Amino acid sequence: MDTHLKQFSQGLADLVAGAAESLLRVEARRRLPASGIAWTDKLIVTANHVVETDEHIHIGTAAGERVPAQLLGRDPRRDLALLAVDGGLTPAAWAEADSLRVGALALALARPRQGIRAAHGIVAGLPDGAESRPRRHARRAALKGKGPQRGPGRKRRQWQKRIMRGGGGLIRVDLTMYPGFSGGALLGVDGKVHGMTTSGFGGGFSLAIPVAALSRSVAALEEHGEIRSGYLGTGLQMAQLPAAAAETLKRAAGLLIVSVEADSPAAAAGMLVGDIVTALDGQPLQDIDGLQNLLQQLEIGATVSIEFVRGGALQAGKITIGAR
Repeated sequence: MDTHLKQFSQGLADLVAGAAESLLRVEARRRLPASGIAWTDKLIVTANHVVETDEHIHIGTAAGERVPAQLLGRDPRRDLALLAVDGGLTPAAWAEADSLRVGALALALARPRQGIRAAHGIVAGLPDGAESRPRRHARRAALKGKGPQRGPGRKRRQWQKRIMRGGGGLIRVDLTMYPGFSGGALLGVDGKVHGMTTSGFGGGFSLAIPVAALSRSVAALEEHGEIRSGYLGTGLQMAQLPAAAAETLKRAAGLLIVSVEADSPAAAAGMLVGDIVTALDGQPLQDIDGLQNLLQQLEIGATVSIEFVRGGALQAGKITIGAR
């Protein structure tokens, strides 16, 4: 065997062995168990869609132990569930946020059974914060901490569209994720875990939730036991900007306020029906999906900038993010 090829092969095997103790088996559904990653010596992150029960959950360790686990909370929008055990886990070596590059070699590690499983490929796409493209027809949503009610089929299709455009805040990897890989680790050649793998968004894509998103969800679940979404208290629909504003902002659309709830953050900020919101916290907005995604990231209680068009003129103010 060629020496360089042998060294490369051995290097991959060493990476897998180095991270194996942090990979856990998650028994929380009737069919094949899934995987989880030790976040700390007591906490485990796994995919929400593989935790089909709130009770009688067990964790399988690299040493062959089977221990009971408690469900601390769920973040369905990121397909994350947080579990806890009494202790004794080996925490994963978590990578710094945004340290992956497109084209970099990556491995997916899982433990759906006692032994470790691995697949390798390359990073095909990274979250860039891009908003969804404007839709041809305006859509309305009363942003009350939750998005508009949709059927599961439509929700899945929307995720697929966002992923195909490179958005959605997920890492896309060109590798095969086998059954039981959801909740496993996306490992870089630096030996660190860059995300949690999941097939929970459908579409046949191999995806991973990046470390930064995992951190936000874990912190919220530890503090509140649930995920609280940002709330403005407005009814909104996508609308074309006036010509002068569009020329200045170099984009065509914004979000038209069609209603303002009494005693809401928007009311306190002085927002009016007819205003067209163009940016929040410095982030340009053109459609409902973009705003919902941003509200999920902003800290509850934070006062941020809001930019809007009123009477054809560009204006700016401050608004405090609420929760409901």
